Amino acid sequence: MKLKHTTKSNPSSKLWCIYIYTILILPTILFVLYCRHHHTMSNHNSNPASQPDLDQPDAPGLKLAQFGAGCFWGVELAFQRVEGVVKTEVGYSQGHIPDPTYKLVCTGTTNHSEVVRIHYDPNLCPYTNLLFLFWSRHDPTTLNRQGGDVGTQYRSGIYYYDGDQEKLARESMEIKQNETKNHKIVTEILPAKKFYRAEEYHQQYLEKGGGRGCKQSANKGCNDPIRCYG
Repeated sequence: MKLKHTTKSNPSSKLWCIYIYTILILPTILFVLYCRHHHTMSNHNSNPASQPDLDQPDAPGLKLAQFGAGCFWGVELAFQRVEGVVKTEVGYSQGHIPDPTYKLVCTGTTNHSEVVRIHYDPNLCPYTNLLFLFWSRHDPTTLNRQGGDVGTQYRSGIYYYDGDQEKLARESMEIKQNETKNHKIVTEILPAKKFYRAEEYHQQYLEKGGGRGCKQSANKGCNDPIRCYG
């Protein structure tokens, strides 16, 4: 006849296991997770491309604004024509690679957006005027695309420099969303990050004639159709 062997659980043994896990194992796991998080954040914070745009406007009394609305050539010319806009420049922002080039941005691997940075006089041109032009200039419901231009660099974005700009940007998007009804707006609204000025041939590209040598007016108040060509 076989004897049935039974093992009684030992409460003290269970308590000891819990003690070992709580005192030794759990703190080690938490420490490893903390180190990984800290390492990730340190790399993010040390990356110049992830830092805020700390550049100053060209003159006292001016403010900066930054928008992404597709190919920056046509967007820049539209803003050049606005009364109270003192200076425009095109470049790359919101990516993770410092000092990007146009060729690199076009690969879609840097996450940069083609943006226009605007130096404007708020006494002559309220920020709401810039927002109005931004919404009217492009289709904010197409993700990473404007017409035939496809890629993350062509995404819709408002990049604010202070709390007032953020507030006005979000309010304007709510109004625009009510207008578009069934089409969801995909515009991102984020703090302005480091601005990398694009190559010089991109600056005021259409005003200078573009690839065809046909100059287009940047005069204030000009309503001529903007023809965007390479």
